[in-house]
Amino acid sequence: MSIGLAALAGIYVAPLDAVPIAAGGLVAGFVRDRSGPAGWGIMPPGSTPRLILCVAAALLGLWIALSITTGTAAPLRFAVLAVIVQAGSRLLSTREPALILAAVAALALAIGVSSAVATGAPGAAPFAAAGLVAAGAMFVRQPASHAA
Repeated sequence: MSIGLAALAGIYVAPLDAVPIAAGGLVAGFVRDRSGPAGWGIMPPGSTPRLILCVAAALLGLWIALSITTGTAAPLRFAVLAVIVQAGSRLLSTREPALILAAVAALALAIGVSSAVATGAPGAAPFAAAGLVAAGAMFVRQPASHAA
């Protein structure tokens, strides 16, 4: 996701300005792969609500796509919106700390990349901040389980 966002942002801003988005996402993905439960937990048993949420999000995305896929930076606007909707729904559908932090990292990257939609060059600052937040979120200490 971060490489795709960085590639799209690199089209509309200086390509080197988008490197922190890719780097922050790669660090977040690497750390997430090493911590928390195995796998991404996309379709575990009992995931019917998630499946329904994905279908609803796709329909909402299609409806919004019809209104935002024209004009300047349309692919970037759509990608940012898709990541925000999917990461936001992930935040609302899980209680697993590692998955919550991964969704927070995705939101940070999407919000940082959204600055490329604005007229005028935003510079590297929003991308660097988003990359740092995404990478840093994965290093937040997760609470230890006290289950008996």
